[in-house]
Amino acid sequence: MSINVVTLVGRAGSDPDIKYFESGSVKCRLTLAVKRRSRNSDEPDWFTLELWDKTAEVAGNYVRKGSLIGIKGSLKFDTWSDRQTGATRSTPIIRVDQLELLGSKRDGEGGADMSSEHF
Repeated sequence: MSINVVTLVGRAGSDPDIKYFESGSVKCRLTLAVKRRSRNSDEPDWFTLELWDKTAEVAGNYVRKGSLIGIKGSLKFDTWSDRQTGATRSTPIIRVDQLELLGSKRDGEGGADMSSEHF
């Protein structure tokens, strides 16, 4: 048995970067800042998120830099060959299966009203 599940709640560190493909697929990339409870520093951990199709479209329409979101997905590694050295490089990516929009319109205005939308 193997398990590859990542669950995170944090704030979007960037506006979504949306790409539309001729096949009809939609891809979205964005960063997520997550504060670690045990860390004494104010610096968050940063994650790169990859969303596809309907979930990507929802992120593109509703997520903005600073939005509070929750995600569930799996960890994967993008690999490529460095153009200058030829060395193989890799970076971790969270492939998002579920996106939750947390908070409300008033969230950015200091309101305490919390709602959740699941996609």
